[in-house]
Parts: sequence; C-alpha cells; structure tokens
Amino acid sequence: MADESAARTRRKRWLMIGGGAVATATVAAIVATAVVSMDGDGKNTASGQSATELPSTVTDPTDQGTAAGPSFPSAEPLPPPNPKDYISSADKDKAPLSADTLYPGRRLAMGSRLYMKGATAHTTNCAASAQGALGSILAANSCNEVFRATYSKDGIAVTVGVAVFDKEAQALKAKDQAEGGVASLSGAGVPTFCRAPSFCRRTTNSYGRYLYFTVGGFTSGKDVTTSDKDVYTTGDDIAEFTFRQILDRGRAQASAAAKAPVEQ
Repeated sequence: MADESAARTRRKRWLMIGGGAVATATVAAIVATAVVSMDGDGKNTASGQSATELPSTVTDPTDQGTAAGPSFPSAEPLPPPNPKDYISSADKDKAPLSADTLYPGRRLAMGSRLYMKGATAHTTNCAASAQGALGSILAANSCNEVFRATYSKDGIAVTVGVAVFDKEAQALKAKDQAEGGVASLSGAGVPTFCRAPSFCRRTTNSYGRYLYFTVGGFTSGKDVTTSDKDVYTTGDDIAEFTFRQILDRGRAQASAAAKAPVEQ
C-alpha cells in the first residue's frame, strides 16, 4: 500500500509539471504567433495600421465633404480686365489726357528711325484742327477735343491728330464718314507744309473712343507721290506710335483696376 501511495504521488507531480509545461508552451506559441504576425515594415497585416502610429483623427479643413472642418466652394479667378473697355467710354477712361501724355518727350525712335517732335496743340473746337469736310464731321459726331503734334525727319514732316469722343460708336461713325483730314501743324523748327496746293498723304483710323489721323509730306512743298516711300514710312511710324499710346492708356487703367482691392 505504501508503494502504491508513493506511486500515485509521483504521478500527480508529473501531471502538474506537464500541465505547467503545456501552459508555458501555449503562452510561448501565442507570443510567437504575435511576432510572426508583424510584417517586415512594422505594420499589422490584420488591421493595416502602423505598429508605431495611432490612427489620426485630425483632417484637412480644406478637404471637401469631411465633418472635421468647414468646406469652401471652389472659386475661379476673375478674368483680367480688357484694356479696350477702359478707352471705349469716357465713363471708364479717367486717366489724365494731354498733349504731353499722348506725345511725350522731344524725340521719337521707331526702330532705327529717329524723329524730332515739333509743335503740339490742343483745342476743344475740333473743326478748327481739320481741313475740308472733316471739321463738320467731327462736330456732327460730338467730338470733344483734338490733340495734335508734328514730327519731322530729313525734310519730311507728319502731323498726327487725335480726336476724342465720349463713346466708341461716335469715333467709328466719324471714321466711316471721314473726308478731308487733320490740318498740318507748323512751328518749333518745322515750316508750313501740306497746305494747298501741295499734295500730301493722309491716313485715318480709330481705336476705342479715339479717332486719329496723319497728314505727311515734304517741308519744301513738293507733292507726294506713291514712289515717295520715306513719306509713307514716316506717316506709318507716327500712326503706329499713336495707336500704341492709346492702347497703353487702356492697359495701364486695366492693370490698375485688376490690382485694386475687391469690395466685400
């Protein structure tokens, strides 16, 4: 009996030891499984979250459709102002206007060609600055004022005149009706030119509410013919310069309007 009791005692001890070993092996297996479950970059393959980072609850307030911040409607930028809009109506064309702003400086360079500026003139009696039928046409279309300037080079002189109206439509109508031309302007070293009976070259054009003319010829009084290319070049240069001045006037005002603060 004593031997059987001792044997039973030994079996219980081995069972307890065995059970503890099984429990220890089970814990080790769980730990090993947890270690094996971690992929190589430190992210839990079951949850997809970083092993070293917590899910963030902060969202970008500009992200549309999220509840974490306000949403803002998308707004397209306004198109830049059209420069012509600012020189097509007296209501918007408010920049200073004078013979000096239209014809600045004492010289004019167009490419390699250099012209000297002569006399300038300004009048609100538009008809007085014109020759032939142009005077009455300007008056009939409510011309406000005319600015003139003369440029010369190598015995050739050109007078440019800019007639100013309230609206573009008035300038266009006067251009369509135009006959005669601007009266040449002498002085400041330029003798009288392009007066009867001399034949001279004339041009007429408009941009916005401005109608501009040129008359060009020889200061000697010689008649201009189609073979006198220098007269044509001089007249075209002065007309192009005048157009640029008017266009730049519109650009400057449009640029200023674009930079002005928007009223809320």
